[in-house]
Amino acid sequence: MVNAFIGLGSNLDNPKDHVRQAIEDLKQLPQSQLLLASKLYLSKPVGPQDQDDFVNAVVLLATELEPLALLDELQSIEQHHQRVRERHWGPRTLDLDLLLFADQTIQNSRLTVPHTELSRRDFVIGPLLELCPELLLPNGTPLQQLLQQCPIDGLICIEA
Repeated sequence: MVNAFIGLGSNLDNPKDHVRQAIEDLKQLPQSQLLLASKLYLSKPVGPQDQDDFVNAVVLLATELEPLALLDELQSIEQHHQRVRERHWGPRTLDLDLLLFADQTIQNSRLTVPHTELSRRDFVIGPLLELCPELLLPNGTPLQQLLQQCPIDGLICIEA
C-alpha cells in the first residue's frame, strides 16, 4: 500500500454535496482505503472569474492501485458526477486530482505527479497542511515552505 493525496473541487450544482459524495465514493475504491479527509474549504476560482467559488478538500488514500489505474478510477467518479470539460479551469461539478503518489515523480501523457499546480494552489496547500503538516514533497521540499510563495489566507473553512 502507498499513500496518495487526492484533491477535490466543485462549483456547480450544490458543490458541497458533490465533494461530500465524492469522499464517500473514494471510500469504495478497490484495493484502497480512505485514511483521512480534510475539512471543506471555499476558494476563489483559478482562471476565469465569471464563475462561482469552489468547494475544495483533500483526502489521503492508502492504495495498492498503480497510478494510472487510480487515475482511471478518479475519472470514473468524475463521470458519475456528470463532469463536463467545457473550458480550461472552467466550472465543474467535480474535479479529482491525483496530487501526490507516495514519493514518486511521474510524468507521462496522462499524468503528472506531483500535480503541476500543487505549489501555487492555496486550496490544495491548506488542506494538505491540515492532514499532514510535516509532509515533504518528492523533491524534499517541506510543504510548510510553500506557504511563503502561496499563502493560504484566502481560504475559508466552511465545514469540518
